[in-house]
Amino acid sequence: MVPIVILVIVVLIILWVIGIYNRIVSLRNRRQNAFADIDVQLRQRHDLVPQLVETVKGYATHERELLTKITEARSAAMSASSIDEKIKTETQLSAALQGLKVAVEAYPDLKANQNFLRLQDELSDIENKLAAVRRFFNSATTEYNTSIETFPANMIANSFGFKRETMFDLGEQRVAMEEPPKISFN
Repeated sequence: MVPIVILVIVVLIILWVIGIYNRIVSLRNRRQNAFADIDVQLRQRHDLVPQLVETVKGYATHERELLTKITEARSAAMSASSIDEKIKTETQLSAALQGLKVAVEAYPDLKANQNFLRLQDELSDIENKLAAVRRFFNSATTEYNTSIETFPANMIANSFGFKRETMFDLGEQRVAMEEPPKISFN
């Protein structure tokens, strides 16, 4: 009788460990899938950037350095391979694009150009979609990180080499994003 009880307890423990392991794997895969959604939006943004740069070049002859910085940031973002590299390079590209928005203010003719307005609207739409998929990615990352850090799952996660993953953070750009918009009626 005692061996059967011990066997049942061992089987239950094994099933419990398998259940926790499978849940962690599922959450890790959900996070990776969430980043794949970000990749789709990033690809669209990468495709729009050269069009936007070429449109601006015709007007903003004094802004060559900024346009070069955007092009270089786009290249770095496209060649990033790991999730962490992509997060870093995409943050740099976002900052460069933010600089372009500021520079465009100096060119009233450009702001009225239909091609530029269309590209700017498309970029704005992609940025909104990126914000949504980044929120989902960060939610999936938080859920994954929580699952591997809480007891008793953390013992199993540590045993199988699961590690804490990074969020898709705005980094230095966060300060600029938290400032209220400047409204001007000029």
